[in-house]
Amino acid sequence: MDKKFGAGQRQSSEECINLLKFRFICDIMMNLHGSIQPAMCLANDLTARGNEVSVISPLISSDVETYLQKIGITPLNLHMKHFTNDSYLSLLWFETWAQEAFLKQISQHIGEESSFTLNFSQVASAPSLVSYLQGPVSTALKDLEKEYSTSFRLAYYIFKPFIKYADGRLIGQIGKVSTLTIANSKFCASMYSKFGLKVHDVIYPPIDCVTFYPSTSNPSSNYVFTYFGKETEFSVVKKLADMDVKIKTFGSKIPFTRKELLDHPNIEFLGKISTNKLVDAYSNALFTVFPFTHEPFGYIPLESMACGTPVLTYNKQGPSECVIDGLTGWLADTDEQLVHKASELWKDGYPSTMRKNCVKEAAKFDKRFYIEKWIRHLSSFT
Repeated sequence: MDKKFGAGQRQSSEECINLLKFRFICDIMMNLHGSIQPAMCLANDLTARGNEVSVISPLISSDVETYLQKIGITPLNLHMKHFTNDSYLSLLWFETWAQEAFLKQISQHIGEESSFTLNFSQVASAPSLVSYLQGPVSTALKDLEKEYSTSFRLAYYIFKPFIKYADGRLIGQIGKVSTLTIANSKFCASMYSKFGLKVHDVIYPPIDCVTFYPSTSNPSSNYVFTYFGKETEFSVVKKLADMDVKIKTFGSKIPFTRKELLDHPNIEFLGKISTNKLVDAYSNALFTVFPFTHEPFGYIPLESMACGTPVLTYNKQGPSECVIDGLTGWLADTDEQLVHKASELWKDGYPSTMRKNCVKEAAKFDKRFYIEKWIRHLSSFT
């Protein structure tokens, strides 16, 4: 559905996207990272164009509410009751998904409105002009299974059939009430197609190349950078650390992170860090290694590339759509290949021209291209 516009057509389509009322539906908004970033990028742009923008979510932290109000966006916090501790974001997200998938509690609270509704949530089904698909929960849980603790794995085995059924039903409902469906990657689109959902287009999530850029022309290159999150294949990281590869990592201490990794002498865990420190950490790394169990798109590889640092990851799913083997990084087919390549790069390095290649290729995912594609679609509804 992606049409080519001439200069006059582009100006016309942009001019008609103003003085309108937009409503965004988002997942829990305890922060503005991850799946919230695509929605916020578009919401900010539409607000700057003079539109009235509101954001509705099952849960919004007080800090996020304050920020939204400051930039002229109206937060609509549903204040959904929950049992999960607010610090366990992945579990909290799953709880809100279950509330909708099994009980339809969230969509009942959202209701219908005459504004232009854009659904960026994977935990709510409400009548929308566009639903932005970022990954089915049942597929993610299946891929994450091997890194679960024993207790998590047991619970998953028990509830797996119910989760798959409920997720399929929720996805089907989202398709029924959406005029247009857009996925965040080709791989993501393929996952939804297996549920029988037609995906009309792919728009990759945005990266701000003004924020993420090489912060030094002389990187220290004395460590490998990575991320600890729910999708991390921790066993691979441990193998690298055991081979005396020096690793720096960031992220939240999630419930199933292995303690031996956090205490490993070759791993420096930075925890949650500011964006400026994150940019410096990417920029000074020899390379970023991204061993994952499930990743529909993957901000980590793209952020690293924007900072001029090549990425070593798997030749599958979302990351394989932005990392170019031999040009901006390396794609491995197995854990063994990834570990071997990481050891080789740690000892021998790589051509310095790859850093320039990374910046150039990452620029193709800059937020201005993301916005242009969205405006083209939205203009067809005005």
